[in-house]
Amino acid sequence: MEQIDIIMPVYNSEKYIEEAIESVKKQTIHNWRLIIIDDNSTDNTAKIIKQATHDIKDKVTFIQLKSNTGVANARNVGINKSTNRYITFLDSDDIWKDDKLEKQLHFMKENHYDFSYTCFTYLKNGNYKKVKEIPESLNYEQALKNTFILTSTVMIDTESIPRENIIMPDIESEDTATWWNILKKGNLAYGYKENLTIYRITPNGLSSNKFKNLKKTWNLYRKHEKIKIVKSIYYFLNYVYNASKKRVE
Repeated sequence: MEQIDIIMPVYNSEKYIEEAIESVKKQTIHNWRLIIIDDNSTDNTAKIIKQATHDIKDKVTFIQLKSNTGVANARNVGINKSTNRYITFLDSDDIWKDDKLEKQLHFMKENHYDFSYTCFTYLKNGNYKKVKEIPESLNYEQALKNTFILTSTVMIDTESIPRENIIMPDIESEDTATWWNILKKGNLAYGYKENLTIYRITPNGLSSNKFKNLKKTWNLYRKHEKIKIVKSIYYFLNYVYNASKKRVE
């Protein structure tokens, strides 16, 4: 069976990291390698990681960076360290369902897809809110209008999409910019409609401040994608509409 590399950047993640690692250990298939990149944490993150992975040492690559360089660089260190055909991402405060890797890999291989994402559930303050539906597929222009591709749901086949196209820019919303870059090259992203990922929104997390997220998305249109003002407004209004529509259950 094809091997899977799991890229997990961590920074001061002592509160949730063990739960994230446990969700990897519980996967119904075992053809994975977990690459953890500690971005110079100052809490007990490293200690917890070593304890939580003690029984799976042969399946874990643990990299400790000497300075805090940001999540994009941490992920890129993991991508450059990866050697297996399939790459997935799991952020340190998110959780996978036990059969996430098995079902998503089967979905990609059966349909000959090279880029996929899954449905997910938001977890905030102990409350779960499931996204009602995700698109069957997304091209570049469609992706500009919505936020359905979440990092912890992504799986990529590097035989079709080279690693250099997955390297993330050192900007805000680096993951979204990366998915857009892949799609801009003519690829499609395919949605697996079963909920396989729990996406945690923490008080100080990157997803908790809606106004900041809107500003970052606008900056992506204008500064990174260099989209003209009228088209940026069009995409932005669609983005806001889709962002509000998807949290309905």
